Order: sequence, then C-alpha cells, then structure tokens
Amino acid sequence: MSASETVRLDKWLWAARFFKTRALARAAVDGGKVHCDGQRAKAAKLLKGGEMLEIQRNQERFVVRVLALSEQRGPAKLAQTLYQETEESRQKREREQALRRMEYHSRPAPEHRPDKKSRRQLQAMRGKR
Repeated sequence: MSASETVRLDKWLWAARFFKTRALARAAVDGGKVHCDGQRAKAAKLLKGGEMLEIQRNQERFVVRVLALSEQRGPAKLAQTLYQETEESRQKREREQALRRMEYHSRPAPEHRPDKKSRRQLQAMRGKR
C-alpha cells in the first residue's frame, strides 16, 4: 500500500480489483458507472480515504467506503482491505444475484436444436435478416 494521501480513481479501482485493467476502470468511470459521494466522477479524480463510491459493474452494484489507498495491484486479500462494502449494498447484491440464478434455472430447455428453416424464422423474427 502506498503512503500517499491521494490516488487517481481509475488506479484505485484497478488496485482494489473491481476491474481487470486500468483501461476498463477508466471506461467505466467515463461511462458514468462510478460515482463518488453521489457525484459523477472523472478517472483523474484524486481519491481520499473515507469517500463513498458507487460502482456498477455489469449487473452488480457496489456501494463502498474507501478505507485505504493503493496505486499497486496486489493479492485479492490485500485488495479487500482497501474498502468496506455497506451491509445494505451487500445484501441487495446477493438478493439480485440469487434472483438471476433462479431465473436462469427456471427457463425451460428447448426440446431440440432448431433446424435450418426454424433458425431462419427466428432470425427473421429478431430482425437479423
């Protein structure tokens, strides 16, 4: 962990393992998927300890408090010490994940693969042809 008092938001998101690369972290920030203290943030925003972040990644939404700063990506155990997720956020995220899992498993499986004619009808219906 760095002893600096501020760090760029995109670097911190990468170091805290919310995104695999800094480019993905920057794209998420530029796309409005990350808010700092309720305000839309920029990738170069200097992050300080104690700030609240709202991070949307795919279908997951995290609300975390920044506990420590780091510019270097380390092991997952160390990355988890950089932030603390709020209890409401964790519960809501787990509920939504369980709902998505149930929805996926409740879909009926097709009886067979579509043949060429059926596939063309499906494509025409979806507007791909």
